[in-house]
Amino acid sequence: MSDNDNFAPHEHDEQENDALAAAYNRGLDLQKAGDHEGAIEAYRHALTLDPVDTGGVSIRLAAMGAQDAPEKMPDAYVATLFDQHADVFDDILVDELGYCVPLLVRDLIRRLEIGPFTRLLDLGCGTGLTGMALADCTVHRTGVDLSERIVELAYDRQVYEDLYVGEAVEFLQEFEEEDGSQPSWDLITATDVFPYLGAVEPFLAGAAGRLGQGGCLAFSTETLPEEVLKGRTYMVGAKNRFAQGEAYIRTALEAAGFEILAMEPIVVRLEENEPVPGHLVMARLR
Repeated sequence: MSDNDNFAPHEHDEQENDALAAAYNRGLDLQKAGDHEGAIEAYRHALTLDPVDTGGVSIRLAAMGAQDAPEKMPDAYVATLFDQHADVFDDILVDELGYCVPLLVRDLIRRLEIGPFTRLLDLGCGTGLTGMALADCTVHRTGVDLSERIVELAYDRQVYEDLYVGEAVEFLQEFEEEDGSQPSWDLITATDVFPYLGAVEPFLAGAAGRLGQGGCLAFSTETLPEEVLKGRTYMVGAKNRFAQGEAYIRTALEAAGFEILAMEPIVVRLEENEPVPGHLVMARLR
């Protein structure tokens, strides 16, 4: 999903909302006008008014080079962003942005001749595009997404046996069944999660803990050329999404105990009709 320009906070009282929206929109206007110093000042003021960062101000500041990139996007921001776009989610993602990563995952599974899988955990499941794409090669499907409204739409599709509202890494680390047991899966997917993560080590460690030996992890990333990354493992790009370097992903997978079955360059989506480069990864836990 793309970052939205219009900010509509909804977790504060009306007076706080007005002040926060004014600060955020002032920063946005100044940034568009080329006044980066003024924009940075306005964004920082917005952040003091809203420390949980519903508007994703810390991401904008990182994209402008005004501060270091956080390790991931603020949960409040991601939830708000997707809640606000829920009703047009598929139209934007598929029709406008040309997003087809779930189908690429299905094709990769066929080409690698792996599966079928008994239990799928689809993190960042959205409205269920990955669950639908993998319906014929998985038996039981669990979906997790940070946006409550998105999860409601996924429920309507009836593609998942279980659905939860939650953040991906926290779910991997903390989720228990009602009887206190910690379930495992033999396939975990994250087809549009890494652009919201930044640092991937917590996610990969959590995924390794939920997969049995030989279990598979499929995910997509967005990336940037090394001359832009300049030695950084990840950064916030101009479109306010995280990009990770290929070498970083390979090293992190190795450290987490995975072997890479495939790491293929793909066009993840279109942004203003320009292709966004990334990788499609399939890894197996040793």
